[in-house]
Amino acid sequence: MTTTSRYGTVFTDHTFTVPLDHDRPDGRRILVYAREARDAGKAAQDLPWLLFLGGGPGAAAPRPFGREGWLRRAVRDYRVLLLDQRGTGRSTPVDRRFLAWAGTPEAQARYMAHFRADAIVRDAELIRRTLIGDRPWSVLGQSFGGLCTVSYLSFAPQGLAEAFITGGLPGVHADADEVYRALYPRVAEKNAEHTDRFPDDGERARGVARYLRDHRVVLPSGRPLTVEAFQSLGNLLGSDDGGHRLHHLLEDPFTGGTEPSDAFLADVDRELSAIAGGPLYSLLHEATYAQGEGATRWAAQRVRAEFPAFDAPTALDSGAPVLFTGEMIYPWMFDTDPALRPFRQAAHLLAERASWPALYDVDRLAVNTVPVAAAIYQDDMYLDRDLSIGTAGAIRGLRPWITDAYQHDGLRTSEGAVLDQLISLLHGTP
Repeated sequence: MTTTSRYGTVFTDHTFTVPLDHDRPDGRRILVYAREARDAGKAAQDLPWLLFLGGGPGAAAPRPFGREGWLRRAVRDYRVLLLDQRGTGRSTPVDRRFLAWAGTPEAQARYMAHFRADAIVRDAELIRRTLIGDRPWSVLGQSFGGLCTVSYLSFAPQGLAEAFITGGLPGVHADADEVYRALYPRVAEKNAEHTDRFPDDGERARGVARYLRDHRVVLPSGRPLTVEAFQSLGNLLGSDDGGHRLHHLLEDPFTGGTEPSDAFLADVDRELSAIAGGPLYSLLHEATYAQGEGATRWAAQRVRAEFPAFDAPTALDSGAPVLFTGEMIYPWMFDTDPALRPFRQAAHLLAERASWPALYDVDRLAVNTVPVAAAIYQDDMYLDRDLSIGTAGAIRGLRPWITDAYQHDGLRTSEGAVLDQLISLLHGTP
């Protein structure tokens, strides 16, 4: 273990070996990394542990400089463990290098099917027992980490002393089709709010879309900038500062010329790369909603056809607004993105996978005894508030906090206020 101290916070590295398939503990094993964070002034105290499960799927844990943001509030009361969920960060990665030894697309798809919330929870339980034995710990789940937390409550509640969820209550009964039918209208609302806020952006977006329809444009990374790829920048609209970032992209995309400027294309390339993240995000995004029998079959693409307002060619012909899309993964991304293209066949196999392990136990959630508090964001573009509210009612004893003060990334942007509110809900203390 390596321990360092920065800005009043002590960080300790931990590495654990876990089975790739927990049902086959003697099979292939992978590494999982986690970073422990403690207040330097309380390092000798036996504080309770708080496991942080972050967003994704496929995103590494935060890399703090010290105790900034929500971590400042957390280390007051907890010894925090920032987990690089399997396949991310310093854990055994899933990237293009693994294709060489993974073998056929079928083998790749089988391997990557072990990187969902159910496996992450079982990793967490092995880690908990290694660190603190039979003592339960607390968990904080943000976004996808909230989905993992509900899986934790379903299958290993004995490991939890309490749970905090921020922007991460899934629809426990909803399949991928239902999720996207709920989310497309939310995305349309975000589009309308954006053009109300920045009225000129609508015509600027139409101008860019019109140019992309009529010309082939290639970004610096080598991926083509199609109209659909341009629309996918709408994923920015769900974050606290994303609307401003999209507006700044659209301020002058042609910089006085007749072609998109190099600066505009570089900025778009950077935003699309940041949105896509690592391959696990794109490969398993729809699988985070799959359980039991039934393939997702590119649900976002299929359900999009039910919302013709998102059809850009029709909008350009009719004079209607060109709508940006949201947090949706489409099959064409694996054809056009150089970073995703090597995973194309495996992606299609995962989309057609007919059977998935359960992610939630609704009967157990109904008799839950673990104290739970959850922040539900009224304007959340990534997790539908109505589905979240329904799940809040399905988890016995859950204390919801429904707020319009923050967007989906409120845990990150609120400087600890969101976590403080949830701690107060459970502990009754400021």
